[in-house]
Amino acid sequence: MFTYYFVLRQKKIAIVLAMVLVPGLNVKYNNHSIQHWQKGEWNGYHISAKIMHAPPRGLVYAIYYTALAVIAIPVNLVAIVILSRGNCGLSKCISQYLLSMAVTDLLVILTAVMLNRIPAIYFPGSFLSITPICSFSIALIYAARDSSVWLTVTFTFDRFVAICCQKLKARYCTHRTAGIVVSTVCALACLINVPWYFLHEPIFIIDNVPWYCKRRDISNSFILWPIFDWVDRILTPCLPFILVIVFNALTVRYILVASRARKRLRSCSTGEKQSDPENENRRKSIILLFAISGCFILLWMPYVVNFFKTRIEKYQVGYTVNGFSDPRFILTESANVFQLLSCCTNTFLYVVTQNKFREQVKAMVKYPFNQLHSLINLRKA
Repeated sequence: MFTYYFVLRQKKIAIVLAMVLVPGLNVKYNNHSIQHWQKGEWNGYHISAKIMHAPPRGLVYAIYYTALAVIAIPVNLVAIVILSRGNCGLSKCISQYLLSMAVTDLLVILTAVMLNRIPAIYFPGSFLSITPICSFSIALIYAARDSSVWLTVTFTFDRFVAICCQKLKARYCTHRTAGIVVSTVCALACLINVPWYFLHEPIFIIDNVPWYCKRRDISNSFILWPIFDWVDRILTPCLPFILVIVFNALTVRYILVASRARKRLRSCSTGEKQSDPENENRRKSIILLFAISGCFILLWMPYVVNFFKTRIEKYQVGYTVNGFSDPRFILTESANVFQLLSCCTNTFLYVVTQNKFREQVKAMVKYPFNQLHSLINLRKA
């Protein structure tokens, strides 16, 4: 039996806790056990938006996040390999954006699911819960998420320019410009989220080792913190969500007007209806845009709604989130579920909307079987 003592200081209260590390660990504090703490039921330590380590509990979350990791990592790797080859029938500019989006989506899954959700569910109290590692993980999650979101915005804007702004298209919709835009977005996303590493403190300390993360209570002492918090929330997800909707609405409006005008001109010149190759090419190019943008809007909608709902409720007196069974926590985690799901849908959209991409996927799936068949035939010979 090993007994450890640690001091937890919160609001000038010093409490010495005895932790008995034996099978069926049971730590008492005010007649509450560690199991109660895991449920968010310790007095004075209700789960709230400030406690970043709080993992979702339950079989549903365990199955979902495991399945998400198992599916999302391979499909994003497949997209990265295929898009990097450049044999999908897409321009270099479009391929650059899609490749970057696949890489950042993979990073979101690795940081938010593999290094955060799954360890918290299956391995609570692992070294990933040490405060410096936990803080670094949080900063990485925000940086990867912001990069993924804003690359979707830049791709939508690129397609808006290509379809609606013919004079700007030749200068902006190039492989070089796409590379500059992608590099700038990723660099800014990393730079903007650096403060998250310094804005957390440990929940408690054991043998001088800080554990878990919660936001520092500096809202009253540091005037820039509320500004940073609001700017961060506006930049992701509010502004990207609005921009994607606006760019797509303008694109749809332009396409409808241009299509009607071309139909009138062609009917007047030929006197009969004929197929329009330009309209067909335009239709194929916008299917991918609307598929990606529509999926983004649909899966981020719960997150945006929950954001505004939470912001309004926080101004109400007595706002708390009492454990993992609280409807507020369930709504927040459900929004996170849909938001993380958006990081594995793009590859499936490429398969559905792009014939050459679909052919490349089939070739990749058949490749190991073809090699095995060839090896068997070689040995028989």
